[in-house]
Amino acid sequence: FARYEKLCDKEISCFEPESVGNVVTGLPFHKFYFDLPAGAPSPVKPNVTLADTNVRILAEGKAAVVCYNRLIQRMGSTGPETVKSNETRVFEQQNGSWICVHFHRTPA
Repeated sequence: FARYEKLCDKEISCFEPESVGNVVTGLPFHKFYFDLPAGAPSPVKPNVTLADTNVRILAEGKAAVVCYNRLIQRMGSTGPETVKSNETRVFEQQNGSWICVHFHRTPA
């Protein structure tokens, strides 16, 4: 969680399946998922691909919007599977670093 916390604004907002249609603000909502016990390890490491990535720099280089399709290849209970989500992330330059201030993730 410490690394995630460094990459995100402390008041990050999001829409994602876990928020069940609500906009959620702040890191505590996300920390809950990081603190869950790990499941059984998979014999195959998942592979993540960001497809159809589009980056748009805004506000004279102080903000950016990134849109992409996230493809996760993993071993499911019946064999290999690919899971897709459509994601948009908004970043802001803060103290010389790009920090995520909002994201929207929708399963596809």
